[in-house]
Amino acid sequence: MKKNQIFMLSLFVSVLSQAQQEKSDWPVLKTYDQDHIQKIKMPVGGIGTGTISLTGRGSLEDWEIMNRPAKGFNPTLENWGPAKQKGPFFAIFMEDEEGNKQTRLLEGMPDESYYEGAWGATSNHHGLPRFNNASFKTAYPFGQVFLSDESLPVEVVVGAYNPLIPGNIDDSSIPMVILNYKVKNTSNNNITISLAGTIQNFIGFDGTRGKAIKNVNTIREENGIKGIHYTSKGVDSKSEQWGSFSFVSLNEGTTTYRTAWQKKTSRWDKKRLDFWDDFSEDGILENRENKEANAPMGSLAIKTTLKAGEEKNFRFLISWHFPNRQTWDKPGFQKLIKATVGNYYTTKYNDSWDVINKTLPRLNELETKTKTFVNALIESDIPFEIKESALFNLAHLRTQLAFRIKSGHLLGWEGLFDDYGSCFGSCTHVWNYEQTTAFLFGELAKTMRDVEYGYATDDTGLMSFRVYLPLELGQKWGKAAADGQMGSVMKFYRDWQLSGDDEFLKEHWPKVKKSLEFCWIPGGWDANKDGVMEGSQHNTMDVEYFGPNPQMGFWYLGALKASAEMANYLGEKKFAKTCQNLYKQGSNWMDNNLFNGEFYEQQIQPPMSADNVAESLMGITSGKNAIDLTSPDFQLGKGVLVDQLIGQVFSHIVGLGYLADEENIKKTLKSIMKYNYVEKMASHANFHRSYALGEESALLMAAYPLERPEKPFPYFTEVMTGFEYTAAIGMLQEGQIEDGLLCIRNIRDRYDGKKRSPFNEAEAGHHYARSMIAWAGILATTKFHYSAVDKSMTFTSVSGTYFWSNGYSYGTCEVKDKEANLTVLYGEVDLDSFSLEGIGTKNLKNITIQSNDSLNIKL
Repeated sequence: MKKNQIFMLSLFVSVLSQAQQEKSDWPVLKTYDQDHIQKIKMPVGGIGTGTISLTGRGSLEDWEIMNRPAKGFNPTLENWGPAKQKGPFFAIFMEDEEGNKQTRLLEGMPDESYYEGAWGATSNHHGLPRFNNASFKTAYPFGQVFLSDESLPVEVVVGAYNPLIPGNIDDSSIPMVILNYKVKNTSNNNITISLAGTIQNFIGFDGTRGKAIKNVNTIREENGIKGIHYTSKGVDSKSEQWGSFSFVSLNEGTTTYRTAWQKKTSRWDKKRLDFWDDFSEDGILENRENKEANAPMGSLAIKTTLKAGEEKNFRFLISWHFPNRQTWDKPGFQKLIKATVGNYYTTKYNDSWDVINKTLPRLNELETKTKTFVNALIESDIPFEIKESALFNLAHLRTQLAFRIKSGHLLGWEGLFDDYGSCFGSCTHVWNYEQTTAFLFGELAKTMRDVEYGYATDDTGLMSFRVYLPLELGQKWGKAAADGQMGSVMKFYRDWQLSGDDEFLKEHWPKVKKSLEFCWIPGGWDANKDGVMEGSQHNTMDVEYFGPNPQMGFWYLGALKASAEMANYLGEKKFAKTCQNLYKQGSNWMDNNLFNGEFYEQQIQPPMSADNVAESLMGITSGKNAIDLTSPDFQLGKGVLVDQLIGQVFSHIVGLGYLADEENIKKTLKSIMKYNYVEKMASHANFHRSYALGEESALLMAAYPLERPEKPFPYFTEVMTGFEYTAAIGMLQEGQIEDGLLCIRNIRDRYDGKKRSPFNEAEAGHHYARSMIAWAGILATTKFHYSAVDKSMTFTSVSGTYFWSNGYSYGTCEVKDKEANLTVLYGEVDLDSFSLEGIGTKNLKNITIQSNDSLNIKL
């Protein structure tokens, strides 16, 4: 045996021993009882890799690992009636000392709503016996399903997670599900048990497209790793659905396999019966041959004994590797440009077995580091609903919503439909809201800025608010969004401040500057250059606003203020002065002309003629000739817009302060609660999509206490969580704590596991990007601000222990009286000064705090 094999074997034994002996001490933030588990699907996978979801019952569903969303896809390639409702599963065999045998799925009971169908029940493996009781405990990315049944001698905890470490992108981007089955013998006698997992080789078929051809399952036992490697000899190696995946056991005991299931010999397919009978006989699998199967089943079982009262952990790994990601596509809009852009994660591994080999030696380390992060957050004194919303929405970043192409750039859909992406192009006016990436994975956020300014912005300063792929065609969309473009300036400022990367600033500043100057083109957003946007302003409501309004206005003011800061830093005093003057003019004008005593409203100013609108801003939504420019529909008018202060919220996040009169800002947020808040949605008439219903409480997109346009913007009666978070975070920033927490609590009450999944806040699709603004709730309550440019950090002076992260490092800060104990748990942080809000600032003379070190600071 070679030295490296001996090393790997000894390492495997070490990992195996710890996995079996160590009781799971995974963090728990929230528990869902049996009445609140049926909608739970927690995505498990790395950033940009795709995911498999752990359900609240313990099953693995939604196998979204082949470069596209696949809601409801539970790989089974049969297409006849009830056979469609199968898919991967785990089961347990139990035998006591008297020879009594029982076999159960390692799942809880199915949702009663699936009991009825043309072929009977429609849930996966609906007829197979399972555990009677189930509950779900979680602190993302950890999920645990607790299974019990009075008729059985065991209790089982089904656990799944994927490593997640703020600041460490590669370790948070591993294409793997780590499964943990903790089995306890609750009887007074010894028992024999066997755990078996079954996954079909579906390479070539992603749930809607492709076909499995000559797929092969191979038993591999090397370096102490035992499992099945899934490959294909027939699927085109250039296909998006081509790749490999692996299923391995890290457990001691008798290991048996099936690389195929019984061949179908008659009209009636009994291969599942054959498997169940075989496994239920003695917990040992006998192999079968089926050379005709294009998509053979693969099964793996591990058999051992449990003494009375004994508990053991059983660990399995599922890894995957699908390198051929294609460009944006969806039905009816096929392949904007047909090309392979690849996946960054697949450049790190040769195939799925290589994922296992490279990850296994660090498995315990990765779990420990993930627990350190999660515990630091959930044990902090941040309000519960903020921790829940921030942490659970973080799951979106690891779904097919976001992906990294081969170059390493992060891109994203707006959301996900069941089997294709919703609204392509890393849409700037949606991703503007998202704060999770920048404060947890700063280098990834910078790749998005590189897309916006290195590829999407042309020489006139027009930034395509949707970017084509390949990136060389990034300007092909050729349409600008006012909020998207101004928000991108603020995002760039944020990411420069968090990184302190002056080269990043210098490289992109010419296009950042040009994108702001684009506001001043003839027929543009601010053609008269007075600090107020009056022109044709395409925006996130998917319409053009005509005339000054708070939503675009505050984005513009924020962009002007951020640009002034960057220009001054670079020595461009004249441009900085221009931005400062425009900011002051615009701020005063909005307070004097748009604020009505309670909130900011729109002054509708029809352009009257296409001659007054720049060609590049004309008819983005509805076509060049579809808008009546003398009396345009779909305006805000005198409405109370729920997110009218988004630019102000962002300004506080990046430390730019107030963009308008402080009292007006506070009054506006009070008015949003007064007019937009609905206690029971059953009393509200909504004429578009419904994301809140019945007894649920929510903030409406807009309210009209004064007067309403005949045809307001299309979404005004709706409820959408990303916009609600925006208002709630603004309330928290302005000290309106009770109102802000109530709004966030109402959102999370809707995603309660019974009605909706806690890990899937939707808007125009599942896992909508805008909801990831929830992370800013942490910033608002801790008052955390960090600048790597001037090496300063600020916290609230309210006593407590708080979590912090800046995209490159993270830790905790304990505040008491006029003293702070700052701890770095990952990375390092440079500080010249530290401040407690309302107390003062301590000069630190360029101190570097390393990982696992602390600094006590007295002010």
